[in-house]
Amino acid sequence: MDRVFFIIGSLSGLIGVALGAFAAHALKGRLDAGLLATFEVGVRYQMYHALALLAVAWAITRWPGSTVTASGWLFVVGAVLFSGSLYAISLTGARWLGPITPVGGVALLAGWICLALGVWRG
Repeated sequence: MDRVFFIIGSLSGLIGVALGAFAAHALKGRLDAGLLATFEVGVRYQMYHALALLAVAWAITRWPGSTVTASGWLFVVGAVLFSGSLYAISLTGARWLGPITPVGGVALLAGWICLALGVWRG
């Protein structure tokens, strides 16, 4: 699992950098300031959790267990739902996607709790 989370984290970081550059160059003149800021929040949280996945990959080698593994999957799901919904809202204006964002946020929070518990128990 350590390799899986390291690869997912690395690819997520790659995508985060690409989307950040896309926002800075292609979206700056096309989106209003509020939607651009929303997009950038998605990029920021994706990058934070790409790094968190690298930490999970390392933690699994040190404190293996289902709780640490669960934290990795919660980070993946949370980042997809949280950042993905913000990207979609920004690019399409589909405000009905708004309720998905907090679900992703809760998954991210749960991921941090699981990571802490997994290391504590390990």
